[in-house]
Amino acid sequence: MKVSKGRKRLIAAAVALTLFCAWAGAALAQGSPGGFPNVLNALKAAPGCLGVETGRTSSGRRVIFAWFESKKALVDWYHSDVHQRAMRSVFPGQVFDRQPLPELADDSGPILTIVSVKFADTPAPEATSPRIAAIGIELYGPLPGGVAVGGRFAPEALKVRGLREIELGTAQGQPR
Repeated sequence: MKVSKGRKRLIAAAVALTLFCAWAGAALAQGSPGGFPNVLNALKAAPGCLGVETGRTSSGRRVIFAWFESKKALVDWYHSDVHQRAMRSVFPGQVFDRQPLPELADDSGPILTIVSVKFADTPAPEATSPRIAAIGIELYGPLPGGVAVGGRFAPEALKVRGLREIELGTAQGQPR
């Protein structure tokens, strides 16, 4: 299968965020290694990050959902000191100096970043963290429409055109 140059760039740009999330997934399971920045808390506090959720899929992948208000917010996070340290700790000696997401329009709007990490069943010999078996990173934008009854998964700060929000009691036929 031939992969386009733009697709390769998108994948490469996303790897850095993925590396951070790979470590974060391990940290969620084991606690933070000494001296490593608390990247999840830093991500939650990053300007333009609307919200962060973590979870685990039925197939065993660790998943991080991070909503950014814009491409600029996501790129600023990529360049942040915390994120850069996280990348270097996962891949020492690697240089991460390219501009991420060059083919994504600057006015792309909100971005949902979904990072999934699958760890190997057996750790590498003398490893300080679990071995990564697979990493996936996907970027999405909200579509108009949908319904939320009693709440929603996305953070309240994310405005979705046409989203119907219904109180649970109203949906169950109870008076407000």
